[in-house]
Amino acid sequence: MTISSFKSSAAGKTASVLGLGISNVPLSYFLLSCGMKVTVRDKKGKDELGPDAAKLEALGARFALGPDYLDGLCENYIFRSPGIRPDVPEIARAVANGSILSSEMELFFELCPCPIIAITGSDGKTTTTTVTSLILKKEAELTGSGRKIYLGGNIGTPLIDKVGLMDPDDIAVLELSSFQLQTMNTSPCVAAVTNVTPNHLNWHTGMDEYIAAKANVFAHQDDNCRVVLNYENDVTRRYAENAASRVCFFSSKRIPPAGDAVYEENGSIYLRYDGRTEEIIKTADIKIPGRHNVENYMTAIGLTAGLVSKEAVYYVAKNFNGVEHRLEFVREKDGVRFYNGSIDSSPTRTAAALSCFDCPVVIILGGYDKNLDYAPLCKPLFDHARAAILTGQNGEKIYRSMFEYGIPEDFTVIKEPDFQRAVSAAANAAQPGDVVILSPAAASFDCFKNFEERGKRYKQIVNSI
Repeated sequence: MTISSFKSSAAGKTASVLGLGISNVPLSYFLLSCGMKVTVRDKKGKDELGPDAAKLEALGARFALGPDYLDGLCENYIFRSPGIRPDVPEIARAVANGSILSSEMELFFELCPCPIIAITGSDGKTTTTTVTSLILKKEAELTGSGRKIYLGGNIGTPLIDKVGLMDPDDIAVLELSSFQLQTMNTSPCVAAVTNVTPNHLNWHTGMDEYIAAKANVFAHQDDNCRVVLNYENDVTRRYAENAASRVCFFSSKRIPPAGDAVYEENGSIYLRYDGRTEEIIKTADIKIPGRHNVENYMTAIGLTAGLVSKEAVYYVAKNFNGVEHRLEFVREKDGVRFYNGSIDSSPTRTAAALSCFDCPVVIILGGYDKNLDYAPLCKPLFDHARAAILTGQNGEKIYRSMFEYGIPEDFTVIKEPDFQRAVSAAANAAQPGDVVILSPAAASFDCFKNFEERGKRYKQIVNSI
């Protein structure tokens, strides 16, 4: 559907925007520009919504705010924010009565005039998405094609207000969360699932729903499309059995079976594509540390196969310093290096972060509980760290898992509920040659608005030491 045809069909229709968050602010402006009668619904009061609320009201938007913000939900279109489940009673009742349920991302897919490359997964999707976009941008620069690369989605940049600027030859590169994918009925032309491990089980009804939501990134593809899957993850390997599209496996441990593949052998990353095998880069070329980042580059190489030269991949690998809050170096003080891994909101992410260091680690753990099991974190924790500072809502839960596993005699555990004092305790526990890392294995919502706010606060504290 084109923007003009959408405007024609939407003019005069009513729309509810549920939650005035990052993605729904530009969506609200866009819907108003299309002639829709928009009602913004949010649990917060108007004074908490920021300056956009007044601007939207001046453009004609109505507001339904407070605890009963879903009362009377009956508009022609309902656009939910990713954090709101689609089956809450008020939404289900409105849909049963004829309302069309959608989201900013679903509308973007419907209106986007150019190819979409989308990445999801429990871990690694932000770095993979960023690397993919940078490789494509470098290729456009090297060839002088003039092709524009748009980066957005769950990475924090909504693109609904950019669709009018996009040309058919451009490419949109998106990070997609399970929340965004939950109700998707379309898939991108090229997709990837980096891995699937337990996460967000406080929101999803269970692991089966979470796995199905992730699968939506490729579930609606056909044989003209491609999906890149992790051969070393049981869930993503099984995804291939139901994929109607072309499958490209990646693996950092072995050479996947016949077909498209990205793999590591003798310190180099190879791409097998269209029956031809080519060395792309050496793993030593990748500037950002960690085996998980080797896999992130493998995923990006699979996504951009046939679209870029290996020169573009090499340039990004040698020059990209990483994404903020993802194993981000903060400073060195008195021989102690401090790293910010605030994005690490699951045990698997924290285990991957720990594996990047070959020196003693002091780690800050804990935050908002997502109903996750911390037992699998214990072995990598005790293998790589010598001290853990437990903080936040689920600090005690993490401690119980550590206690039941068996805490080594030479391992230090400090419980400090206050975040600032926890960071100070980590600094005090560290010795020259150590690394201190914030890698909470938990979300941030017990004390912070999001992981970015948590990471910035951590850096402030560290830089003030």
